[in-house]
Amino acid sequence: MAKQTWKPGNMLYPLPAVMVSVGDKEGNTNILTIAWTGTVCTNPPMAYISVRPERHSYHMIEESGEFVINLTTEELAHVADYCGVRSGRDVDKWKECALTQRKAETLKYAPVVAESPVNIECRVVRKEELGSHHMFLAEVTAVQADDAYLDEKGRFDLNRTGLIAYSHGEYLSLGEKLGTFGYSVRKKSSSSAGSGKKGRAAQAGKKSRLQKADCLPSDQKKKDSRGQQPGRKKHSRQITPAKKGKARQQKTR
Repeated sequence: MAKQTWKPGNMLYPLPAVMVSVGDKEGNTNILTIAWTGTVCTNPPMAYISVRPERHSYHMIEESGEFVINLTTEELAHVADYCGVRSGRDVDKWKECALTQRKAETLKYAPVVAESPVNIECRVVRKEELGSHHMFLAEVTAVQADDAYLDEKGRFDLNRTGLIAYSHGEYLSLGEKLGTFGYSVRKKSSSSAGSGKKGRAAQAGKKSRLQKADCLPSDQKKKDSRGQQPGRKKHSRQITPAKKGKARQQKTR
């Protein structure tokens, strides 16, 4: 397989495309969409966002020391893109996108986006001026979750919300489930493993075929003569306009 070597750059995709809501001490608020965000620590829970200093929201975060990471869904894809390409200096994004701002549980200035299924409230603990972007490292002070996505046992089903991802300039839906954490080493049940001589023979043959690829899922261990994985489906990309309110659809170039 031939590969090219490129100059240093960021090719770490896909990423979450999140709407970050902010506010200053004068009561002004805004929403910006960013992909440079993620988890940095479990205990204590911490997250980060990286923002260009010239962004309209930058001074609000710097002044208040607060922000909210609002997860985006297929229904919010259109407004998420709008909030990333329009400046709060020129438009009221809350009004244009028919989004609702509500009081955060633990923050004084930054509101939450009510239409988002998950709102992660953050308080800045440190700012790192890295270059083109400045990173705000923050402590997670609260998480609000839409109870419409609780299952019958009271557990929050995050993957039922229709989350989207951002990859190399495109918004993508997440597609089908491939497995769960630890499934590559989990023992199979006796019913699925087979029984008797035929079952043992089948298992032995399978073990022999896979001995050089123990860490790969079954649909990746064997390819057809054209190098394609059998049963592999292509998933179309979807960008769904927001259904909330009467927001005007605008071209975002």
